[in-house]
Amino acid sequence: MQTPSSPVTSADSYEVEPTPWGRLVWMIAGRLGNSTTMTMGKCFIDPGSANPRHYHPNCDEVLHVLNGDIEHSLDGHTFRMSAGETLNIPMGSPHNARNIGKDEAVLLIAFSSADRQTVLEQLT
Repeated sequence: MQTPSSPVTSADSYEVEPTPWGRLVWMIAGRLGNSTTMTMGKCFIDPGSANPRHYHPNCDEVLHVLNGDIEHSLDGHTFRMSAGETLNIPMGSPHNARNIGKDEAVLLIAFSSADRQTVLEQLT
């Protein structure tokens, strides 16, 4: 747990958000009280699953693949990504990731706001 005298946030302070496609684990965020300028977490995507297409109206996102293989859709383009590759996602750009591998995909995600906002794209 983070204390006022320590800048370290331990795993017992992380916020876990289960999803139908995997889970999000938030480590740094304004709502956690440990940043006023950014949000950081990990995104876990189950094999064969994808997170919903969405965008962030108030911040940029940087996504770094820690484990697995994904196809990432961004602004009408699709990029295959593997461990060690990083993607910059500009504010307002619709995107999503699909796990195309046999193992759980693990993505490090960072946002340029402590109050990351997400808007799900409406299917037409």
